[in-house]
Amino acid sequence: MGHYVARRLLQMIPVFIGSTALVFLMMYALPGDPVRALAGEQYSDPTQIAALKAELGLDKPIWWQYWDYLTGLVQGDFGTQIASRRPVAEVIADAWPVTVQLALFALVFTTVVGVALGIVAGLRPDSFRDRALLGLTLVLVSMPSFVLGRLAQYFFAFQLDLVEPNVSLDENWNELLLPATVLAALSLAYVARLTRTSIAENLRSDYIRTAIAKGLPRRRVIGVHLLRNSMIPVVTFLGTDLGTLMAGAVVTEGIFNIHGIGSLVFDALGHREGATVVGVVSLIVIVYLICSLLVDLLYAVLDPRIRYV
Repeated sequence: MGHYVARRLLQMIPVFIGSTALVFLMMYALPGDPVRALAGEQYSDPTQIAALKAELGLDKPIWWQYWDYLTGLVQGDFGTQIASRRPVAEVIADAWPVTVQLALFALVFTTVVGVALGIVAGLRPDSFRDRALLGLTLVLVSMPSFVLGRLAQYFFAFQLDLVEPNVSLDENWNELLLPATVLAALSLAYVARLTRTSIAENLRSDYIRTAIAKGLPRRRVIGVHLLRNSMIPVVTFLGTDLGTLMAGAVVTEGIFNIHGIGSLVFDALGHREGATVVGVVSLIVIVYLICSLLVDLLYAVLDPRIRYV
């Protein structure tokens, strides 16, 4: 397994470089001047603008800027935010915790509720509760997150007065409940469907019929034999879902006025803050890659027949 992990870690390097290079080029291709857009009238003098560009390295060719970014990243330097002149790492560190809380909250909700609904429906395929789950998940998959967020905000905050419509700067856990549920809705639908399909298919497998024929208790058949083999596709999805939830938080944080990574990226895109956007993307790519590696290692726990070569 050690060789497998080492090889996977080495494979992450070109993936990380390719992902960040693509985002870096996209930010560079956007029209407009980031210094003029972000500094406004403060640096209306062309000499000051040129000096600021030289200070930030924006007057260099794109490949040089990207090389400077990579070499700085190795040393923990994510660049400088032009508007505030603060290190991007410091800006991200301020916004990162609330987004991580929101994403973890949504991931736990997705896992617990999605798997439970999938098991309930998969054990009784073509029943009323199975069809009800398929209908509910179809609605969640079809509904854009900004529509679902506004509807949830309208009913639970303005009509029922159960929660606050916006999250305060303290970001209490109870305030994050509604936005986390909205953020998790799409993933929950996929997890419930994956679990339901996997459970229903494995329920007809020979090893399940053999376990039942041996007279094993139903609880042991479902809890040990059926669930263990049915969770592999679900774990695969959940492993990459944490990064997806962080990326998807852009819309949810905007709806509920959460000052996290989503709002930071949204503002950075509007002001062409390339260093901030690439810095956030770099962290999300790292989360994706680490989660993907952990999922691959978890396969052997769920299915001992899997061997790493």
